[in-house]
Amino acid sequence: MTHAPAVTVRPATREDLPAITEIAAHYVLHTVTTFNTEPLPLTGWEERWESLRAARRPFLVVAAASGPGLPDDVAGFAYVGAWRERPAYAATGEDTIYLAPGAEGQGLGRSLLTTLLDEAQRAGIREIVAVVSDADSPASVILHEKLGFRHVGRLERVGFKHGRWLDTVLLQRSLG
Repeated sequence: MTHAPAVTVRPATREDLPAITEIAAHYVLHTVTTFNTEPLPLTGWEERWESLRAARRPFLVVAAASGPGLPDDVAGFAYVGAWRERPAYAATGEDTIYLAPGAEGQGLGRSLLTTLLDEAQRAGIREIVAVVSDADSPASVILHEKLGFRHVGRLERVGFKHGRWLDTVLLQRSLG
């Protein structure tokens, strides 16, 4: 008899950052999901983690326990960063969410994003914006729509990666 792994969504810790670095690097190097072209090194993720903590913005991981007494494996991460740096945007955030390759289709993204939205609201965020590449897979757009985001725009040919021009879809959800 096999059991599905127990899933936990929790705040990211410094110990999670190597796994986060690896997950993010996969998307930078092999997809157009992110418009970054160089993976952020571990030190960059440490700075981002510290910065989000200082700003009291949520930075979460979804972890799946491998079994009793075994360590949790980070299967994805999400955080709410600043939408823009100007002070008037302080109550608006931009969500970022990534799952480890192979972790898709198990409901982990929904658990992670649902918790992220709850934590963002507790942190005083009133509006969340998602900027999603509209090239490889509709999964991120579909996930956001299922959780109450609505389409508010499209930016055409704003990114160039892996030899092609890419659009982004803008989605937004009110929290307060």
